[in-house]
Parts: sequence; C-alpha cells; structure tokens
Amino acid sequence: MLDNIPYFSYAISAFIGIGLAAATGFRVFLPMFIVSLVSYFNWIPMNEHFEWLAGLPALITTGIATVAEILAYYIPFIDHLLDAVSIPMATVAGSILFASQFTELGTFPQWALALIAGGGTAATISSGFAGIRAASTATTGGLGNSVVGTTETAGAGLMSVLAIAAPVIAAIFAIIILILVIVFGRRAWKKLRKNKSNPQNL
Repeated sequence: MLDNIPYFSYAISAFIGIGLAAATGFRVFLPMFIVSLVSYFNWIPMNEHFEWLAGLPALITTGIATVAEILAYYIPFIDHLLDAVSIPMATVAGSILFASQFTELGTFPQWALALIAGGGTAATISSGFAGIRAASTATTGGLGNSVVGTTETAGAGLMSVLAIAAPVIAAIFAIIILILVIVFGRRAWKKLRKNKSNPQNL
C-alpha cells in the first residue's frame, strides 16, 4: 500500500541516507562497515553502482579501519589528531552513503544532494563532537575524552542500525542529534576559545 504513495521510495531513501550520514558524523568507518556487512550477506540490496561496498575487500578494509578508529580515540593526543581529519573524512563518507540510496536520480542531482544533505549532516555532527572533545580536554585534562569517545561509537552503531531497520526513526533521531550537537558544540567551542584567551580559567 505504501509503495503506491508518490515519491515514497525517495522519502525512504532520504531517511536511510540521513541516518547513515549522521552515523558517519560519530564514526567514519563503523557505518560503512555495517552497510558493507549487511550488504555482503544480502540482508539489504545494494545498487550496482555501489556493489563495491558489498564486496569482501570492502568488508575487510572497513572492518580493520573501524577497529583502528575506535581504539585510536582512547589514546591521548591521537584522538585530537583524528579530529583534525575526521570532519573532511566524515563529509566524504556521509556523502557516499547518502548517494548510495539515490542512484536513480542521475549523477549531478545525486551527488549534489549527497554533498548537501549527507555530507552536511556528517560534517556538522563531526565538528560538534570535535568541539565537545576539545572542551573536555581543556576542563578535565583529557579524563572525560573516553566518555565522549564511547558515546560517539555507540551513536554511530545505533544510528547505522536504525537507518537500516527503522529509517523514519533514524531520520527523526538525526534531526534531534543535529540540533543538540549544534547547541552544545557551539557552547563547547565558545568555552574553549574563552579559556584560551583567559589561561587563568583553565
């Protein structure tokens, strides 16, 4: 019945894409690994233009990268180095996963929409958590970073699963997360800049 609703398939694709893009804002490789895993076992169909994600090489590569990324965020100083590259990487990953849901649109609209919606969502969440981690380092000496890292990993896993199993709920969560990250991320960056300008407050 729902398939008879005009543009319903595009709406579902958008919900899945937004959910996966939001997940890459938390962790770059975990969402790609989950998509690769479920596609490899044919639990979800994969468009022919993105069949490489369902292949064994992609599954192994994203699996190794996922473990390395998760562990690296528990290592002081390394987590900040990753923050420096996580935003552009998340933008690319979010765009790819979003674009994988819209292959019928044509190349230009597909990637334009992917960069704006998918890449923008991923970049916003990634930059917000980078600010929260920086503020955590400044206020707790890095002791609170493991909590931030664990939250990011859990968020990436949850959003990835929801995007595949319950895309509408994932999209709603993505919007809520975006709002929270923008609000608290800005506060974190402002607090960090204030502490830098007033070292006695550290």
